[in-house]
Amino acid sequence: MVAKPYDYVNITDLMNASMPPDAAALAPRLRRDEAPMYDLIELFFFAYRDFIGDADRLLETYSFGRAHHRVLYFVDRRPGLTIAELLEILRITKQSLNRVLRELVEKNFVEIRAGALDRRRRQLYATPEGERLALRLAEVQTRRFAAALEKLGPAGPETARTFLEAMTDPENRTVSNARPGERTLGARRL
Repeated sequence: MVAKPYDYVNITDLMNASMPPDAAALAPRLRRDEAPMYDLIELFFFAYRDFIGDADRLLETYSFGRAHHRVLYFVDRRPGLTIAELLEILRITKQSLNRVLRELVEKNFVEIRAGALDRRRRQLYATPEGERLALRLAEVQTRRFAAALEKLGPAGPETARTFLEAMTDPENRTVSNARPGERTLGARRL
């Protein structure tokens, strides 16, 4: 039996693996005397595992997974988001989005409406039930952030924000305009 070269976690991993290695080419190379930061890499893996795990446990009660969470998060934060915009944000295929979106629509968490100006443009909105679930997921993850930031002191939130922005490719740093607790129609570049 021939082993597969990679074991992908989800379609996003597959999509990112097939993308040109622009980020790797732009990243500075390690000097010969520099060792990889294995301690930080490992902590980052564990932090992500636990951060996402809190939401995973809640999603399981709805028979949803991480893909459902990602879609619901952005649909809730950006009412009227088009399917094309969502595909660009998530960097997934239409095929993988269709299954997840269909389930969210069938279970009444998301609704699809024809665009007001262009009826061919399908816009996505969280239903009241979808808004409640998105809020519960955000609260679960906010508690983990709050506990970690408390240990960093008063400069913690700004330091964490700066670190996370620096970890993200500049062209992908799109965040919500909304103040905490608000939803927004658009996004801004940092």
